[in-house]
Amino acid sequence: MSILAINKRAKFDYALTDRYEAGLVLTGQEVKSIKTGHISLKGSFVTMKNGEFYLTNASIPYYKFAEKLKNYDPTNSRKLLLKKSEINTLLGKSRSVGLTLVPIRVYTKKRLIKLEFGVGRGKKKFDKRESIKKKESRRRIKRTLKNF
Repeated sequence: MSILAINKRAKFDYALTDRYEAGLVLTGQEVKSIKTGHISLKGSFVTMKNGEFYLTNASIPYYKFAEKLKNYDPTNSRKLLLKKSEINTLLGKSRSVGLTLVPIRVYTKKRLIKLEFGVGRGKKKFDKRESIKKKESRRRIKRTLKNF
């Protein structure tokens, strides 16, 4: 398993509870582009349309060694492949107020490209400050223990 992209803002901006793994429906050119590391999850999110889930606003540029496709949109929505039981649980969670589906990382599993996303609630400004304070205190403790 090799990680191809990570959404660094996901853990900072959201309090994540559950995590899910989904396959992505991609074209051949998009697969090659992703496997060379050209994908950005910055500002992306998971949406639901007609009982299906889509990765929206993730940027996958065209593969530079192939022909340029006409009308290719790098931020096009890509369908997620989930189990029926997961879809049913996510339908209930996505309807509840304040919960969002946030992409966390894209990775390969054997030869397949997978997306890990989580169900999260947006953090307030004071929650973000609190998490920064915790990180800094952990670093300080590690530094002092390292010197002894």
